[in-house]
Amino acid sequence: HPVIDVSGGGWVVNVNGQASTVAADHGPVDMKVNHVEKLTETTADISNLKGEKAYTFANDPAVKLTKGMNQFASIDAGSHAAINQANSDANGSMLAVSQMGDASSTANRSTGIQAAGSSEAGIDQLSTVGGVEIFGADPGGHDALDVSFTLTSARPLPDPYLIIISRFKNPGDAGGAYRELVYAKALAPLEVSKPVDVKLEQAGFPPGFNLMNFEIHLYNAGVEIGTNVAPKHTTLTLDGAFEYVKRHYLAAHRTDTLPATPVLADLPSDLESRVAAGSYAAPIYVKVSKEGLALSPFSDSACSKPIDDAYLASVLKTIRFKPALDKGEPVEGVATLNLARVRG
Repeated sequence: HPVIDVSGGGWVVNVNGQASTVAADHGPVDMKVNHVEKLTETTADISNLKGEKAYTFANDPAVKLTKGMNQFASIDAGSHAAINQANSDANGSMLAVSQMGDASSTANRSTGIQAAGSSEAGIDQLSTVGGVEIFGADPGGHDALDVSFTLTSARPLPDPYLIIISRFKNPGDAGGAYRELVYAKALAPLEVSKPVDVKLEQAGFPPGFNLMNFEIHLYNAGVEIGTNVAPKHTTLTLDGAFEYVKRHYLAAHRTDTLPATPVLADLPSDLESRVAAGSYAAPIYVKVSKEGLALSPFSDSACSKPIDDAYLASVLKTIRFKPALDKGEPVEGVATLNLARVRG
Protein backbone atom coordinates (compact mmCIF):
# COMPACT_ATOMS: atom_id res chain seq x y z
CA HIS A 1 0.00 0.00 0.00
CA PRO A 2 1.57 3.36 -0.99
CA VAL A 3 2.31 5.84 1.81
CA ILE A 4 0.35 9.07 1.39
CA ASP A 5 0.98 10.84 4.70
CA VAL A 6 2.42 10.63 8.22
CA SER A 7 0.22 11.19 11.26
CA GLY A 8 1.60 11.14 14.80
CA GLY A 9 3.28 7.77 15.32
CA GLY A 10 1.85 6.10 12.25
CA TRP A 11 2.01 5.86 8.48
CA VAL A 12 -1.07 6.80 6.48
CA VAL A 13 -1.44 4.43 3.51
CA ASN A 14 -3.81 4.15 0.57
CA VAL A 15 -5.90 0.97 0.82
CA ASN A 16 -8.25 0.68 -2.16
CA GLY A 17 -8.67 4.43 -2.31
CA GLN A 18 -9.20 4.85 1.43
CA ALA A 19 -6.74 6.37 3.91
CA SER A 20 -5.73 3.96 6.68
CA THR A 21 -3.25 4.53 9.52
CA VAL A 22 -0.60 1.90 10.31
CA ALA A 23 0.77 2.46 13.82
CA ALA A 24 4.57 2.20 13.79
CA ASP A 25 4.86 2.16 17.58
CA HIS A 26 3.10 -1.21 17.91
CA GLY A 27 5.89 -3.13 16.19
CA PRO A 28 8.08 -3.20 13.08
CA VAL A 29 6.52 -2.28 9.75
CA ASP A 30 7.68 -3.98 6.57
CA MET A 31 8.51 -1.24 4.05
CA LYS A 32 9.86 -1.12 0.53
CA VAL A 33 11.77 1.90 -0.75
CA ASN A 34 11.80 2.65 -4.48
CA HIS A 35 14.29 5.23 -5.75
CA VAL A 36 12.95 7.04 -8.82
CA GLU A 37 13.59 10.36 -10.56
CA LYS A 38 11.01 13.05 -9.83
CA LEU A 39 10.34 16.52 -11.15
CA THR A 40 8.94 19.03 -8.66
CA GLU A 41 7.94 22.65 -9.10
CA THR A 42 8.08 23.37 -5.36
CA THR A 43 11.45 23.50 -3.62
CA ALA A 44 12.84 23.88 -0.10
CA ASP A 45 16.32 24.58 1.21
CA ILE A 46 18.07 22.51 3.87
CA SER A 47 21.10 24.18 5.48
CA ASN A 48 23.42 23.48 8.43
CA LEU A 49 22.78 19.76 8.02
CA LYS A 50 24.46 17.59 10.66
CA GLY A 51 24.20 13.88 11.36
CA GLU A 52 26.01 12.23 14.27
CA LYS A 53 25.91 8.74 15.75
CA ALA A 54 24.41 8.84 19.22
CA TYR A 55 22.89 6.77 22.03
CA THR A 56 19.27 6.26 22.88
CA PHE A 57 18.46 7.10 26.49
CA ALA A 58 18.46 3.47 27.63
CA ASN A 59 21.83 2.78 26.02
CA ASP A 60 23.59 6.03 26.99
CA PRO A 61 26.78 5.23 29.02
CA ALA A 62 26.21 8.37 31.11
CA VAL A 63 22.73 7.14 32.05
CA LYS A 64 24.11 3.69 32.89
CA LEU A 65 26.82 5.32 35.00
CA THR A 66 24.26 7.36 36.91
CA LYS A 67 22.05 4.32 37.52
CA GLY A 68 25.06 2.29 38.67
CA MET A 69 26.22 5.03 41.04
CA ASN A 70 22.70 5.41 42.47
CA GLN A 71 22.52 1.64 43.01
CA PHE A 72 25.94 1.62 44.65
CA ALA A 73 25.00 4.58 46.86
CA SER A 74 21.91 2.70 48.02
CA ILE A 75 23.98 -0.43 48.85
CA ASP A 76 26.72 1.66 50.47
CA ALA A 77 24.21 3.54 52.62
CA GLY A 78 22.74 0.25 53.81
CA SER A 79 26.13 -1.13 54.79
CA HIS A 80 26.98 2.07 56.67
CA ALA A 81 23.73 1.84 58.61
CA ALA A 82 24.56 -1.74 59.62
CA ILE A 83 28.11 -0.77 60.68
CA ASN A 84 26.87 2.21 62.68
CA GLN A 85 24.31 0.00 64.46
CA ALA A 86 26.96 -2.63 65.27
CA ASN A 87 29.33 0.04 66.60
CA SER A 88 26.76 1.77 68.76
CA ASP A 89 27.73 -0.47 71.73
CA ALA A 90 31.50 -0.65 70.96
CA ASN A 91 34.34 1.17 72.74
CA GLY A 92 36.33 4.13 71.40
CA SER A 93 39.01 2.03 69.74
CA MET A 94 36.41 0.08 67.81
CA LEU A 95 34.86 3.37 66.71
CA ALA A 96 38.25 4.51 65.44
CA VAL A 97 38.57 1.34 63.36
CA SER A 98 35.09 1.92 61.99
CA GLN A 99 36.01 5.47 61.01
CA MET A 100 39.11 4.24 59.23
CA GLY A 101 37.02 1.69 57.35
CA ASP A 102 34.56 4.38 56.38
CA ALA A 103 37.36 6.56 55.04
CA SER A 104 38.68 3.64 53.02
CA SER A 105 35.22 3.00 51.59
CA THR A 106 34.95 6.63 50.56
CA ALA A 107 38.37 6.50 48.92
CA ASN A 108 37.40 3.38 46.96
CA ARG A 109 34.17 4.99 45.84
CA SER A 110 36.02 8.11 44.66
CA THR A 111 38.47 5.96 42.74
CA GLY A 112 35.58 4.19 41.05
CA ILE A 113 34.02 7.49 39.98
CA GLN A 114 37.33 8.72 38.55
CA ALA A 115 37.70 5.48 36.62
CA ALA A 116 34.19 5.89 35.29
CA GLY A 117 35.15 9.30 33.98
CA SER A 118 38.30 7.98 32.35
CA SER A 119 36.39 5.19 30.63
CA GLU A 120 35.11 7.66 28.04
CA ALA A 121 38.72 8.25 27.03
CA GLY A 122 39.02 4.67 25.83
CA ILE A 123 39.21 2.21 28.75
CA ASP A 124 37.52 -0.98 27.60
CA GLN A 125 37.18 -2.97 30.80
CA LEU A 126 34.23 -2.64 33.16
CA SER A 127 34.72 -1.11 36.59
CA THR A 128 32.90 -2.41 39.68
CA VAL A 129 32.62 -1.03 43.18
CA GLY A 130 31.18 -3.30 45.82
CA GLY A 131 30.21 -5.79 43.10
CA VAL A 132 28.03 -3.21 41.27
CA GLU A 133 28.80 -2.50 37.60
CA ILE A 134 29.43 1.23 37.24
CA PHE A 135 30.48 1.89 33.66
CA GLY A 136 31.76 0.59 30.35
CA ALA A 137 33.70 2.35 27.61
CA ASP A 138 30.93 1.66 25.09
CA PRO A 139 28.84 -1.24 26.42
CA GLY A 140 26.65 -1.69 23.36
CA GLY A 141 27.87 0.94 20.94
CA HIS A 142 25.92 3.80 19.42
CA ASP A 143 22.37 2.84 18.49
CA ALA A 144 20.89 6.13 17.23
CA LEU A 145 21.46 8.96 14.78
CA ASP A 146 21.05 12.60 15.80
CA VAL A 147 20.08 14.81 12.83
CA SER A 148 19.69 18.59 12.82
CA PHE A 149 19.23 21.21 10.10
CA THR A 150 17.44 24.43 9.14
CA LEU A 151 14.51 24.10 6.72
CA THR A 152 13.23 26.95 4.54
CA SER A 153 10.41 26.50 2.03
CA ALA A 154 9.85 28.60 -1.09
CA ARG A 155 6.09 28.00 -0.82
CA PRO A 156 3.68 27.40 2.07
CA LEU A 157 3.45 23.72 3.03
CA PRO A 158 0.31 23.06 5.11
CA ASP A 159 0.89 19.33 5.69
CA PRO A 160 4.66 18.64 5.67
CA TYR A 161 6.55 15.62 6.92
CA LEU A 162 10.08 14.25 6.69
CA ILE A 163 11.36 10.85 5.68
CA ILE A 164 14.93 9.86 6.56
CA ILE A 165 16.41 6.78 4.88
CA SER A 166 19.62 5.60 6.57
CA ARG A 167 21.92 2.97 5.09
CA PHE A 168 24.05 1.04 7.56
CA LYS A 169 25.81 -2.21 8.31
CA ASN A 170 25.63 -4.35 11.40
CA PRO A 171 28.97 -4.76 13.21
CA GLY A 172 29.29 -8.32 11.87
CA ASP A 173 28.10 -7.65 8.31
CA ALA A 174 30.64 -8.44 5.58
CA GLY A 175 30.89 -7.53 1.93
CA GLY A 176 28.83 -4.89 0.18
CA ALA A 177 25.46 -5.81 1.69
CA TYR A 178 23.74 -3.07 3.66
CA ARG A 179 20.45 -2.42 5.44
CA GLU A 180 18.02 0.51 5.37
CA LEU A 181 16.18 2.11 8.28
CA VAL A 182 13.25 4.42 7.48
CA TYR A 183 12.21 7.19 9.86
CA ALA A 184 9.27 9.61 9.56
CA LYS A 185 8.42 12.81 11.40
CA ALA A 186 5.39 15.05 10.91
CA LEU A 187 6.15 18.80 10.96
CA ALA A 188 4.09 21.87 11.76
CA PRO A 189 2.89 23.84 8.70
CA LEU A 190 5.72 25.73 7.00
CA GLU A 191 5.38 29.38 6.04
CA VAL A 192 7.06 30.95 3.01
CA SER A 193 10.75 31.75 3.52
CA LYS A 194 10.51 31.35 7.30
CA PRO A 195 13.42 29.17 8.51
CA VAL A 196 12.59 26.37 10.94
CA ASP A 197 15.20 24.52 13.00
CA VAL A 198 14.63 20.76 12.99
CA LYS A 199 16.22 18.36 15.49
CA LEU A 200 15.41 14.66 15.72
CA GLU A 201 16.75 11.32 16.89
CA GLN A 202 16.46 8.28 14.65
CA ALA A 203 16.53 5.16 16.83
CA GLY A 204 16.27 1.48 15.97
CA PHE A 205 19.85 0.81 14.87
CA PRO A 206 21.71 -2.23 16.21
CA PRO A 207 24.31 -1.24 18.84
CA GLY A 208 27.66 -0.47 17.22
CA PHE A 209 26.16 0.01 13.74
CA ASN A 210 28.31 1.33 10.89
CA LEU A 211 26.56 4.27 9.19
CA MET A 212 27.13 4.48 5.44
CA ASN A 213 24.94 7.49 4.58
CA PHE A 214 21.47 8.93 5.05
CA GLU A 215 18.99 10.82 2.87
CA ILE A 216 16.38 13.40 3.85
CA HIS A 217 13.15 13.60 1.84
CA LEU A 218 10.51 16.30 2.39
CA TYR A 219 6.83 15.74 1.56
CA ASN A 220 3.64 17.77 1.67
CA ALA A 221 0.34 15.84 1.72
CA GLY A 222 2.04 12.84 0.15
CA VAL A 223 3.81 14.78 -2.64
CA GLU A 224 7.61 14.97 -2.47
CA ILE A 225 9.13 18.45 -2.40
CA GLY A 226 12.49 19.01 -4.06
CA THR A 227 15.39 20.01 -1.80
CA ASN A 228 19.00 20.97 -2.35
CA VAL A 229 20.19 17.82 -0.51
CA ALA A 230 18.12 15.29 -2.47
CA PRO A 231 20.26 12.62 -4.19
CA LYS A 232 21.23 13.64 -7.74
CA HIS A 233 19.54 17.01 -7.20
CA THR A 234 19.60 19.18 -10.34
CA THR A 235 18.07 22.61 -10.90
CA LEU A 236 16.43 22.81 -14.32
CA THR A 237 15.34 25.70 -16.51
CA LEU A 238 11.80 25.69 -17.88
CA ASP A 239 13.00 24.18 -21.16
CA GLY A 240 15.19 21.64 -19.37
CA ALA A 241 12.28 20.54 -17.18
CA PHE A 242 10.02 20.39 -20.24
CA GLU A 243 12.40 18.12 -22.13
CA TYR A 244 12.48 15.83 -19.10
CA VAL A 245 8.67 15.70 -18.95
CA LYS A 246 8.27 15.26 -22.68
CA ARG A 247 10.77 12.39 -22.82
CA HIS A 248 8.94 10.46 -20.10
CA TYR A 249 5.55 11.33 -21.64
CA LEU A 250 6.49 9.93 -25.04
CA ALA A 251 8.01 6.82 -23.48
CA ALA A 252 4.80 6.14 -21.52
CA HIS A 253 2.48 6.58 -24.55
CA ARG A 254 4.28 4.87 -27.41
CA THR A 255 1.06 3.84 -29.20
CA ASP A 256 -1.56 6.25 -27.79
CA THR A 257 -3.57 8.99 -29.50
CA LEU A 258 -3.99 11.95 -27.18
CA PRO A 259 -4.75 15.70 -27.31
CA ALA A 260 -2.27 18.42 -26.42
CA THR A 261 -2.36 19.54 -22.77
CA PRO A 262 -0.56 22.30 -20.78
CA VAL A 263 2.08 20.90 -18.44
CA LEU A 264 4.61 23.56 -17.34
CA ALA A 265 4.63 27.34 -17.07
CA ASP A 266 6.70 30.26 -15.84
CA LEU A 267 3.86 32.77 -15.67
CA PRO A 268 4.32 36.54 -15.23
CA SER A 269 3.74 37.81 -11.69
CA ASP A 270 0.87 40.12 -12.66
CA LEU A 271 -1.27 37.41 -14.31
CA GLU A 272 -2.92 36.43 -11.03
CA SER A 273 -4.22 39.97 -10.41
CA ARG A 274 -5.53 40.19 -13.98
CA VAL A 275 -7.38 36.89 -13.61
CA ALA A 276 -8.79 38.02 -10.23
CA ALA A 277 -10.08 41.18 -11.95
CA GLY A 278 -12.01 39.04 -14.44
CA SER A 279 -9.66 38.76 -17.40
CA TYR A 280 -9.23 35.40 -19.17
CA ALA A 281 -12.10 33.77 -17.28
CA ALA A 282 -13.28 31.83 -20.34
CA PRO A 283 -11.31 28.85 -21.71
CA ILE A 284 -8.80 29.58 -24.49
CA TYR A 285 -8.01 27.20 -27.33
CA VAL A 286 -4.37 27.09 -28.36
CA LYS A 287 -2.83 25.57 -31.42
CA VAL A 288 0.22 23.62 -30.26
CA SER A 289 3.19 22.51 -32.35
CA LYS A 290 4.41 18.91 -32.31
CA GLU A 291 7.32 20.19 -30.19
CA GLY A 292 4.85 21.32 -27.50
CA LEU A 293 5.02 25.08 -28.07
CA ALA A 294 2.06 27.47 -28.35
CA LEU A 295 1.41 28.74 -31.89
CA SER A 296 -1.71 30.97 -31.63
CA PRO A 297 -4.78 31.41 -29.36
CA PHE A 298 -8.44 31.17 -30.35
CA SER A 299 -11.75 31.74 -28.60
CA ASP A 300 -13.42 28.65 -30.14
CA SER A 301 -12.51 24.98 -30.27
CA ALA A 302 -12.60 24.98 -34.08
CA CYS A 303 -9.83 27.61 -34.03
CA SER A 304 -11.73 29.86 -36.40
CA LYS A 305 -11.77 32.96 -34.16
CA PRO A 306 -8.23 34.13 -33.37
CA ILE A 307 -7.55 36.24 -30.28
CA ASP A 308 -5.53 39.42 -30.88
CA ASP A 309 -4.03 40.10 -27.44
CA ALA A 310 -0.36 41.04 -27.07
CA TYR A 311 -0.31 40.29 -23.34
CA LEU A 312 -1.88 36.87 -23.85
CA ALA A 313 0.65 36.14 -26.58
CA SER A 314 3.47 36.91 -24.12
CA VAL A 315 1.91 34.60 -21.50
CA LEU A 316 1.63 31.73 -23.98
CA LYS A 317 5.37 31.96 -24.63
CA THR A 318 5.94 30.92 -21.00
CA ILE A 319 3.74 27.81 -21.21
CA ARG A 320 4.82 24.38 -22.41
CA PHE A 321 2.41 21.66 -23.59
CA LYS A 322 2.47 17.93 -23.88
CA PRO A 323 2.16 17.58 -27.66
CA ALA A 324 -0.80 15.85 -29.27
CA LEU A 325 -0.08 12.22 -30.16
CA ASP A 326 -1.22 10.13 -33.10
CA LYS A 327 -0.44 6.49 -32.31
CA GLY A 328 2.48 7.62 -30.21
CA GLU A 329 3.84 10.14 -32.73
CA PRO A 330 3.89 13.87 -31.80
CA VAL A 331 1.67 15.96 -34.11
CA GLU A 332 0.26 19.48 -34.19
CA GLY A 333 -2.88 19.75 -32.07
CA VAL A 334 -5.21 21.97 -30.06
CA ALA A 335 -5.08 22.38 -26.27
CA THR A 336 -7.80 23.78 -24.03
CA LEU A 337 -6.29 26.31 -21.62
CA ASN A 338 -7.93 27.85 -18.55
CA LEU A 339 -5.52 30.49 -17.22
CA ALA A 340 -7.49 30.74 -13.97
CA ARG A 341 -6.37 27.20 -13.16
CA VAL A 342 -2.79 27.34 -14.40
CA ARG A 343 -0.12 27.76 -11.73
CA GLY A 344 3.36 28.99 -12.61
